[in-house]
Amino acid sequence: MAQSNIEQIAVQDLKPWTKNARTHSRKQIKQIADSIAQFGFTNPVLIDEHRSILAGHGRVAGAKLLGMLNVPCLRLDYMTEAEKRAYVLADNKLALNAGWDEDLLAAELRALLSSDLDFDIGVTGFSIPEIDT
Repeated sequence: MAQSNIEQIAVQDLKPWTKNARTHSRKQIKQIADSIAQFGFTNPVLIDEHRSILAGHGRVAGAKLLGMLNVPCLRLDYMTEAEKRAYVLADNKLALNAGWDEDLLAAELRALLSSDLDFDIGVTGFSIPEIDT
């Protein structure tokens, strides 16, 4: 499993995975763009040897919204076509299978809200009604 270094690749040169079953709403893409603007592009786009996106469609859409010309990419050129198909599904589904420690989440959100933030708490992806709950 050889992996190369992170490369800066032009957004226009990246191709969406044609059978990507995951969708991103405009609202979520805006949230991703806000996160990139606040914290930087902290998670590279995973691509294959043909520059097809295996993971990171939402991050690329967020980068486009911000007018970014290049994004960091990690090339995974060792997977078979079947492995790529399975990975695209697994990457999206496995994160959904996680849960939250509600007490710890509430404590973290309270700590952030009581801090003198120089950014909008919404950059966490949680809406004010969710935080209030």
